[in-house]
Amino acid sequence: MAKPPRKRNKATSATSSDDTPPDDQDLEENPATATITVSAVEVPELTEEEQRDRLHLERRVERAFFEAGKALAELRDRRLYRSTHKTFEDYCRERFGHSRQKSNYLIAAADVYENLTTICCQNLPPEDLTTNGSQILPTSVGQVRSITKLEPQEQWEVWQQAVELADGKVPTGRIVKDVVQRIM
Repeated sequence: MAKPPRKRNKATSATSSDDTPPDDQDLEENPATATITVSAVEVPELTEEEQRDRLHLERRVERAFFEAGKALAELRDRRLYRSTHKTFEDYCRERFGHSRQKSNYLIAAADVYENLTTICCQNLPPEDLTTNGSQILPTSVGQVRSITKLEPQEQWEVWQQAVELADGKVPTGRIVKDVVQRIM
């Protein structure tokens, strides 16, 4: 079995007597004397409007799988693919590049997300509803895949325990799956 080639460390010097970059000849003679010039850039703080925009866009990204799942469910249920494809599976494969199974995962995950937000609205005081208050919601299919077969109230209970185990952050799919296995 051949050994992988060894990596050679290149040394650079952060100090220089002047601010002029070395010419190519200097680098060929002694690569250790290369000078790197870095300019400092001041990054201005976000305005209140920019902070609101960022929050709005972050929430849209977090909800993307939910929106995709709801759209796929409607495409499937209304058979809006029928003019171009015989089956929903063919449509998903050709149009979106994924299997029917992936579409079904998105649809099921959207249902879980909807269940969690509905139960959240029932359990939180009205002043927390506009911002989702302390409620942490899923941001991907993998986080809810293991709870799609549970009843809505069970989904809520598992999700709350998983959030608690994740120290109040969005739990990974593995954490959620572990909570499901403990309950079962």
